[in-house]
Amino acid sequence: MADALLSIRDLAVSFQGREAGGSRPLRGVDLEVGPGEVHALVGESGSGKTLTATCVLGLLPVPPARIEAGSIRFQGRELLGLAERERRKLRGRRIGMVFQEPSKYLNPSMRVGEQIVEALILHLGLSRRGARARAAELLELVGLPGGRQILRRYPHELSGGMRQRVMIAMAVSCEPALLIADEPTTALDVTLQRQILRLLLELRDRLGMAVLFVSHDLAVVHGISERVSVIYCGKIVESGSRERVFGRPLHPYTQALLASVPEASRRGTRLAAIPGTVPDAAHVPAGCAFHPRCPLAVEKCRLEVPALLDYAAGPPGRAPAGGEAGASSHLAACHLAGRS
Repeated sequence: MADALLSIRDLAVSFQGREAGGSRPLRGVDLEVGPGEVHALVGESGSGKTLTATCVLGLLPVPPARIEAGSIRFQGRELLGLAERERRKLRGRRIGMVFQEPSKYLNPSMRVGEQIVEALILHLGLSRRGARARAAELLELVGLPGGRQILRRYPHELSGGMRQRVMIAMAVSCEPALLIADEPTTALDVTLQRQILRLLLELRDRLGMAVLFVSHDLAVVHGISERVSVIYCGKIVESGSRERVFGRPLHPYTQALLASVPEASRRGTRLAAIPGTVPDAAHVPAGCAFHPRCPLAVEKCRLEVPALLDYAAGPPGRAPAGGEAGASSHLAACHLAGRS
């Protein structure tokens, strides 16, 4: 997309370790998020979802991590190599983050109100009185009535769903252009999941922000996303609109993920599962990384890394430089794409 809000191209990250050469959990990630778009990044644990989000925020521990190659551009500005002082101006102000378990990220020794106020004073320069009034409004905005009373509470005095709403309030307090939501509903029950998902969509519409939604749960992704990118072993293996990816998945990995989702229509049948596990980042197989687990793999899959190609118009055509995905594209990195 020429007007992409966030553009990640060929991002490769390695970690130093005991293994010779270390490990490469990201091996060339290509991802784009358009303004106001909800774009889901999907994959099993260990695929590189959270690490990709961490790189966008500039929170990668360097060392032992090292960015080997690639580019991350936000609103046309290159983020890699940006001074930490400039990074801090972006975090919270232009890019918000909602983490999976708010109890780990909310300071247990500070009242909820002080934690929201701190961000508003730092990024918006509000007075303490003005920041407290705005914090109460934000809590009301995320569905916590009686915001002024909640401001005085500590995180342990709130339920899990309430803590997640507080974290969302903090993340959107400065009305960022991009919100990164990393597994924001995993620790919640189904009812609270639906409420949080509905809240994120309402905030997206109200604030006009884009959302990068990181998840392993395809059922949740189907209910919130407009575009979907599937990641495996640190590379995007499929990307397209929700309708294309869910309706006509091209990559065997995407097909296997969808087949493993429980459905009421298949009640009484054995749940499908993908054999094996995601390879360790220090021992990624040659060729297509998925081939040891793929029932369709042929010799070419074991020898050659497949290119990310666009299959939207039928016969494959090479994707634009960096895997750039237009709104109508359907990208897949598979020698046997579309065959089942």
